[in-house]
Amino acid sequence: MAINELLRDKDLTWLKSGGTDSDVVIASRIRLARNLRGEPFPNRADFNQLAKVLVATDGVLPELEKSMGMSFDRVDVERLSTVQREVLIEKQLITENLVKNPQHRAAYVSYDRCISIMVNEEDHLRIQCWAPGLNLDLPMSTASTLDDLIESKLDIAFDEKMGYLTSCPTNLGTGLRASVLLHLPGLVFTRNVGSIINISPQLGLAVRALYGDAKEPIGCLFQISNQLTLGFSEEELIENLKSAVTEIVAHERRARKALALYRKEQLEDEVWRAYGTLAYARLLSEKETMELLSKVRLGIDLKLISEVTADCYADILLASRKSYLQNLAENANMSKNEIDRLRARKTRQALLDHRVSAEEHP
Repeated sequence: MAINELLRDKDLTWLKSGGTDSDVVIASRIRLARNLRGEPFPNRADFNQLAKVLVATDGVLPELEKSMGMSFDRVDVERLSTVQREVLIEKQLITENLVKNPQHRAAYVSYDRCISIMVNEEDHLRIQCWAPGLNLDLPMSTASTLDDLIESKLDIAFDEKMGYLTSCPTNLGTGLRASVLLHLPGLVFTRNVGSIINISPQLGLAVRALYGDAKEPIGCLFQISNQLTLGFSEEELIENLKSAVTEIVAHERRARKALALYRKEQLEDEVWRAYGTLAYARLLSEKETMELLSKVRLGIDLKLISEVTADCYADILLASRKSYLQNLAENANMSKNEIDRLRARKTRQALLDHRVSAEEHP
């Protein structure tokens, strides 16, 4: 698939609704950090050493495609424009670390967008796999398959006592970072999300707002992940995260139930005002879109809104992002007003695309 299609494509499979606990859990991700034995970590390597790593990993790509039964797009970060790089960051397919020094950096992105392998990021290889809803087992299985294949072709740095050697000490051992993306409007509106954030380090976990910060989370989206890897097995880390997420989901649902019971009219009013604004606004800022979208998604999940399906969420979340819109318009110098106008138009279109037909409407 051409890079332009990868950039313009609005379908991110892992963001779609329908997974386990998808009313609260948006997606699950597994990331493995791996390095080639005998080569300096990317932050200490020169261009020749980085190029050597990239050539070695490029040689494995055909085997990856054959093993996974799907094609991968090879993304040469150095050849992308600033806007194009930002689009891939917005889509969670690459990281800001990968584009800081783009020379001899690349990513392999699967056809379904659920796999992204970054080369010469903080480590030589970052294997990243996604799945919708609360489902860490599927991306873990996929990442393990990819890891086994890569290890059969490349000499990976591993120590019998320390485990996998990584550039960051917190990744030593399994090299595993498991994370779950949560939509927590109930806990945000009832002002209880702070207690979740504060207690997470005691459980060996980290919770952060995906956009904004803990004091002002934009869109009520939070990512929870394991903090440590050394001294624990992959199974232990994943089970610990699953247990914590299951508890948070229960707290979020109780908070939503309380809102629906004690603030029913106010909640319905806010949800429908948000829907009306998204459906008819001609100018929308990024922050406003995400805040309104959070309320609409809450309304859909609580069955207060039945006019559209939950899959509008993924389309609008992506359409809210500045660089994605600039790339669609093929204009990196758009004014704020032009971006806000295009964002509003794409949002209206997404609601129309996912509108429930008269036959389906209850």
